[in-house]
Amino acid sequence: MLNEINAIFQILLLLLFGFPMIYLCVLSFSALAMKRRYRPPKAVHTRSFALLIPAHNEEKVISSLMEDLKKLDYPSDHYEVFVVADNCSDKTARIVKDYGNVVFQRFDPQNRGKGFALKWGMKQILSNDKKYDAVIILDADVHVYPNLIQVMNAHLEHGANVVQGYVSLKPEPDEWSSEATRFGRTLNNYVRALGRKYLRFPTSLKGIGMCFSKEVLKNNPWKAYSLTEDLEYGLQLLLKDIDIIFAPENIGYAVSPHDPKNAESQRERWELGRYPLIHRYTGTLLRAYFKKRSWKYLDALIDLMTPPLVNFMGYIGILLTMNIALYSFGFSSSGYMAIAWFVLILLGFLHVQTGLIVAQDRSLYRVFAYVPRYALWKIKIYLRVLFKGREKKWVRTVRD
Repeated sequence: MLNEINAIFQILLLLLFGFPMIYLCVLSFSALAMKRRYRPPKAVHTRSFALLIPAHNEEKVISSLMEDLKKLDYPSDHYEVFVVADNCSDKTARIVKDYGNVVFQRFDPQNRGKGFALKWGMKQILSNDKKYDAVIILDADVHVYPNLIQVMNAHLEHGANVVQGYVSLKPEPDEWSSEATRFGRTLNNYVRALGRKYLRFPTSLKGIGMCFSKEVLKNNPWKAYSLTEDLEYGLQLLLKDIDIIFAPENIGYAVSPHDPKNAESQRERWELGRYPLIHRYTGTLLRAYFKKRSWKYLDALIDLMTPPLVNFMGYIGILLTMNIALYSFGFSSSGYMAIAWFVLILLGFLHVQTGLIVAQDRSLYRVFAYVPRYALWKIKIYLRVLFKGREKKWVRTVRD
């Protein structure tokens, strides 16, 4: 009897874990196909853009971005830079003004965070006498390439209303936490997004390098204030049938904190900030799927619920070990289940290997040596949250 109960329970777990893992492999192979056929679009018309940058005490890094924005390969009279100096107590506003850019100074200690700053900044821009065709959102610590606006303009010309550009992470060969983060972001932000593009599914918003047409922002005011405000706003747009188009061209790069301690709040926000959204949007996405019969809603739900790959593989590894132990204690069904869990681990490696081929970055292979240390670091973060509670308010990542 116990053997049969164990078999049923294991089959349910296999379905729960197996389908997302198989889907990750599908996305990897789809990305490989898209990589071979993709041709960057070109634009004939020159649209006007507002570049919006929320900033909170960014005097250490804001100058680098201001320098990059001076070098954009786009007519200077067709874009303008706006920085929201959000509850700043340093020289951020003064530095931006010295570069001749517009500063919106906002002081509201009760409503702190990127979501509130974005809503306020967008309101200022949309009410401006000068009319812009679209708004591009950047983070203060990002570095952008000269092609930034050209890429967005081309995708808008080809029918997109919302564009998510690809922003890579700067390689840091001697920094294990930075390289492990780069590995994960390459798979998630580039490979899987490219696979979704091949399958004609929208991507999710990543917070940096987002571009919105004026019409989208006017008709859909920013109402996302969670720890993962970009992901939440993307879901709100999806449910209104506004697709987010992925632009695979690399438009810039970000720099991960070198000190793992400085990256902990960022990692906690990225991973644990999803849970409230899972609770809030799972039923809504399922209802949208059954009502509209569009697979893009199931794709968004799978993306929302699938844990980071290291976590995912860790869970499967634990279940594999448990089944081996149960088999040794006489649960015959666990022998077959152990084989099934091992196959899922192999599929995980297939997803990674195919993704690395798509990324064409051999330096990422060295990350395999960092995985054990990275996994322990993440366990430490989860244990801290378990005993001390999760941060419910936005906390700025400490700059190195």
